[in-house]
Amino acid sequence: MGPLRLFVALDLPPDVRDVLAAVGAAADAEVWRAVKPETLHVTLAFLGARPPGDVAAIDPIVAAEDGGPAPRLEIERVLGLPPRRARVLTVALDDPDGTLGALQARLSAALEQAGLYTPETRPFRPHITVARLRSRQRAPRATPDVETRGFHGTAVTLYRSTTHPTGARYEPLARASLR
Repeated sequence: MGPLRLFVALDLPPDVRDVLAAVGAAADAEVWRAVKPETLHVTLAFLGARPPGDVAAIDPIVAAEDGGPAPRLEIERVLGLPPRRARVLTVALDDPDGTLGALQARLSAALEQAGLYTPETRPFRPHITVARLRSRQRAPRATPDVETRGFHGTAVTLYRSTTHPTGARYEPLARASLR
């Protein structure tokens, strides 16, 4: 078996995924391809292509978060990323008490210490990708509206990502429930 494309993410409650999926669906379908509701998440660490044996080393790092505090988050606004030539339509999140930032920092440090991850040089920017730019399209400046609301993340999950023409498919490999 070849390398696995892996990432660690914060899972979202179903009602929040529904609100976010509506944002992706409201975007111009000729310009944007909406992300499937069941795949919406907050990426905490993108690990990239890793040997299958690394899953066993990542599992206890994810498991260490089991029963930990569920980050309190707020849906903030819709924005294109990167800002100058957007390729994805995202919903920015506010982390009012810093619990998501602390969770991401703990996971990042543990994965780096285990030799499984090289942290990004730019600061962590919590967001959820709701649509991807179609090929040969230019992102418009106008973005759909989003209902602002608070919520809590539900779990930290290690996912395997497999790309397909119709969009990525995610397989959970390890999960830690949050309280």
